[in-house]
Amino acid sequence: MLRLLLLVLILCLSLPKVNAQEFIPLWPKNKMPNSKGLSLKDSITNERIYQVGTPGMYAYFPSDQENKRTAVVICPGGGYARLAYVISGLQLAKWFNTIGISAFVLNYRLPNSPDLKERQIGPLQDAQRAVRLIRANAAKWGINQEKIGIMGSSAGGHLATTLGTYPEDVAAINDTYNKVSFRPNFMILISPVISLGTYAHTGSRDNLLGDKPAKKLVERFSTELQVTAATPPTFLVHATNDNAVSPLNSVLFYQALLNHKIPASLHIFPQGGHAIALRNNPGSTQLWTNLCEEWLNEMGFIPKNIESK
Repeated sequence: MLRLLLLVLILCLSLPKVNAQEFIPLWPKNKMPNSKGLSLKDSITNERIYQVGTPGMYAYFPSDQENKRTAVVICPGGGYARLAYVISGLQLAKWFNTIGISAFVLNYRLPNSPDLKERQIGPLQDAQRAVRLIRANAAKWGINQEKIGIMGSSAGGHLATTLGTYPEDVAAINDTYNKVSFRPNFMILISPVISLGTYAHTGSRDNLLGDKPAKKLVERFSTELQVTAATPPTFLVHATNDNAVSPLNSVLFYQALLNHKIPASLHIFPQGGHAIALRNNPGSTQLWTNLCEEWLNEMGFIPKNIESK
């Protein structure tokens, strides 16, 4: 019996370690754009990241049997001052896996990083690069190149819409990924920061653009003003009683989408404040995940029948 137990122990120790998640760096060493070359470390406190040393993404994949060949990049919120990577990142990624979607939680550089040369484009560069990496590796990861979306909560929603509306390539570093599109195929926005003008969340605006930004810069990063016919289909969720980010942010973006005939779905619930999460939402707000799944299905991003590979 003892010999049998020892054999089992040896076999267990010899098995390869299986990780629930994989961290994928975005940039090759010494080739990160918009960098002063400083060596920074991640700073994490109370499930919040306050400084990003290595921009990257945590990859969560569904089982092969449940894979619907769709992917989403998740931009955690935090007012561009921190990343709430658990509640608006990892938890959502695990939910996406349950409906057959591969999820990538983005660990993007914050505008207050001392390493950035231009604060306002740092997060966007990382988001563009993330979509490029996923699209370039789509075949290996069992993903359809035309079904890669972006999701964001709060300031993460602003980053998501910037990615979906910003035409300029700010992530090119003269490597093989330059020719790969960074445009998302759909957007999912939860309590998003949209306008940096009248209805701005001032903390997010100041953290992204700095104190007293020029009017032209404010307009350039107010994403409701940047919607075009090329903006991807969008699903929006907000709460009427959100006292941090006015629901008019979502209304303005939805109106801009309608004006350009972009398929969109807007859900503004009575309750939820600025704390709409995966679970434990008040009243009808709890329905948002079901509505989102049905919208993805309706739009053809997660067909009920699993695609053949």
